[in-house]
Amino acid sequence: MAKVISKKAKSADVVLHIVATKDVKKLGLSKENVTYVQSEFLAKRNFVLVPSTQELVYVQCAGGDWNAKGKEAARKWGVEIQQAVNKWKKKTLLIVNHTANNEIAYCVAEGAALSNYQFLKYRKDKKEKQNSFESIFVQNETGDGQDLSELMGVVEGTELARTLINEPVSFLNAVQFAKEMQQAGKQAGFKTQVLNKKQIQALKMGGLLGVNQGSVDEPTFTIMEYKPKNAKNKKPVVLVGKGVVFDTGGLSLKPTPGSMDEMKCDMAGGAAVVGAMTAVASNKLPVWVVGLVPATDNRPGGDALAPQDIITISDGTTVEVLNTDAEGRLILADALVYAKKYNPELVIDLATLTGAAIRAIGTYASAVMANANQEVVDKLLNSGMDVWERMIQFPMWDEYGEEMKSDIADLKNLGGAFAGQISAAKFLEHFTNYPWIHIDIAGPAYQNAAQAYRTKGGVGVGVRSLYHFIKNTYAK
Repeated sequence: MAKVISKKAKSADVVLHIVATKDVKKLGLSKENVTYVQSEFLAKRNFVLVPSTQELVYVQCAGGDWNAKGKEAARKWGVEIQQAVNKWKKKTLLIVNHTANNEIAYCVAEGAALSNYQFLKYRKDKKEKQNSFESIFVQNETGDGQDLSELMGVVEGTELARTLINEPVSFLNAVQFAKEMQQAGKQAGFKTQVLNKKQIQALKMGGLLGVNQGSVDEPTFTIMEYKPKNAKNKKPVVLVGKGVVFDTGGLSLKPTPGSMDEMKCDMAGGAAVVGAMTAVASNKLPVWVVGLVPATDNRPGGDALAPQDIITISDGTTVEVLNTDAEGRLILADALVYAKKYNPELVIDLATLTGAAIRAIGTYASAVMANANQEVVDKLLNSGMDVWERMIQFPMWDEYGEEMKSDIADLKNLGGAFAGQISAAKFLEHFTNYPWIHIDIAGPAYQNAAQAYRTKGGVGVGVRSLYHFIKNTYAK
């Protein structure tokens, strides 16, 4: 990864100047180079390599509207810079911002840092494949560097989530996932408690235990808590993440070719929660935040759940399991019940929950459903837009909940043929008695090809939007 460093650089391998077109003359370039740069801007070049300089220098025209789309464009400029720095085998980048807009430099740095992420743990040639790019320095005309330190905390949380998602289940089973969360807590400064199978049984978490029946590995339930003395919220914000470390579908085995190829990412919701906890704690936000991650794999072995089995969730609700591949909602149900003990200000759950969400909006956004106050939901949607982790809200009409009623149990785990992302959310809502938002991240959680700074594989979606939502809503 490329670290974003707040202190000033004495020198750097590559220098990026951010400047408005009209101010190019202020850079001290020769008359010929000024003319050349301005002509390149007129030709709508994103970057201009200044000829005959001792250093590799890029000049970027800062113009246009500075909104969410403009910020995303700046992040993509950072991707281009990152690619150039590695192509030239350079280590350090200095971003010199000559405009009054500090945020533009941060967005470029964010895009450069996130796009430099690599997962090379299992590559024999990792030394040869390792990017040369190591450090980013940012020099704004104003500011004390605090924003850069904060940015690095969010980048580290996102990249932690990516690494957890990219790990195979041969390493990251439920027990190891819990250990990784404990390690993250030690490094970032939040507390962790891991419940083992006996403790989970004592809590009668029938959803988590039921999904785990076909596995040779024990389930875990990890509780993360960051409660600073200066917390401004008297009741915690609780984040819940689905932690299915691999999903075969259970006895309702996934039938289509390629349908299991990405299923190590079925714990991306849990990864987002630990990534967000890392960002919040490392940046010492004055907010009380709790993270809950129920974890298991879903396999067809042993005493695996069978279709038409009935299980009992920890609040006593009985569920007819019509399809064992609709397992995420079962383990989330127990976690949502557990969240009640905190009398929370708000609960947000994240899960790669339904193919229906992907069919509805593709891979470019997450589906949101909620019973929380619309003003709070809008703040989350706006945070997602601001960091370009876009979300689309769907209705939560009672009719969708009717689809989840069973003839022989309180609920069933499978709804109708249409709008499955909503009926699944209505199932989850049954286990809440507090303000709640559900984010179905099935679409953007894992990519088969890089999308700008969203590298191939685990994306870490949710970390950045959760961090900014928590900061903007509760830390001020």
